[in-house]
Amino acid sequence: MRMCLKIYVKTHFNPQPMKKLALLAAGAIALSSAAFAQDNCCGSESDAAPASCCAAASGKFDVRDFGTYKLHIYLTEDQMGDASFIIEGADSLVTLEQPLFKVNAAAFDKYLASLGKPVAHRISDFHLGNTGDAALLVPQGMTAVFKGPQYGGMMAHFAEQYGDAIVPLPTGETVEVDFNTDLTLADVPFRFLHGASNDFPGADIVIGKDVVYLHFAPAQAHINTLYASTPAGIDARLAELETALATGATLFVGSHGNPATADDVKFLIDYLGKVKSLRASSPDAEAFAAALTAAFPGLPGEAGVADLAKALYAAE
Repeated sequence: MRMCLKIYVKTHFNPQPMKKLALLAAGAIALSSAAFAQDNCCGSESDAAPASCCAAASGKFDVRDFGTYKLHIYLTEDQMGDASFIIEGADSLVTLEQPLFKVNAAAFDKYLASLGKPVAHRISDFHLGNTGDAALLVPQGMTAVFKGPQYGGMMAHFAEQYGDAIVPLPTGETVEVDFNTDLTLADVPFRFLHGASNDFPGADIVIGKDVVYLHFAPAQAHINTLYASTPAGIDARLAELETALATGATLFVGSHGNPATADDVKFLIDYLGKVKSLRASSPDAEAFAAALTAAFPGLPGEAGVADLAKALYAAE
């Protein structure tokens, strides 16, 4: 069933607790100095292997061809490990999460123009970028977040930290898309699912039948406290990943991290299940951290396990 696009006024938004949004904004600021790593190559061997990969003036583009559409993944390699996306239909394009830094915005716009097709829609899900005065599709509730004090404060911090290196904030109107809505954009089907409840009220977006976009790409690594910092947050991420896996997609991408496979999603589900069980059985943060590192020897991200443990036990 297809549902029409709906435009929501501010009163439509059911606000998330301001404390949670403030913590998320603070975490995003921390991310700017400890970015999610992006590989030097354009992904690993998988069912959705790169059709092509090319370096840009800054970052690199990774193209996945799904027959009726292509997904162009731009790994910016910026300070926050951001990724941006272009969905290429037969006659037009959709952008998703355009870059924040000017050097990346220039590379993105040059590449976008090289595709030789008009941009039909621009989506800002969890991040604002170089969309200028163009109209934006955003998930239900994100207009109020983007205009609110926590997100505004985060962007003000970035402006202070990076100065003229980042693009001006967008000025275009926003059109909100309700959750569990099916859309056809550039002749490609999209479905906006509700993202994890411990995050900004953004969407996990199913693109075609092959791709799921999430805020954070799944990875076979220890999580950090921006991803989840409470037992309830672990539950929220588990629910999100199980929903994403149930779509049957073969490629899972995020605004932070590298393109991932269903095996990466399954690993992270198992990992979070272990985090949950160890949190229930370990008497304190130190014992939890020791047990988690022992359960996953050599797993990347071990340096952050102590902070994760402190956060999970601070929630008591």
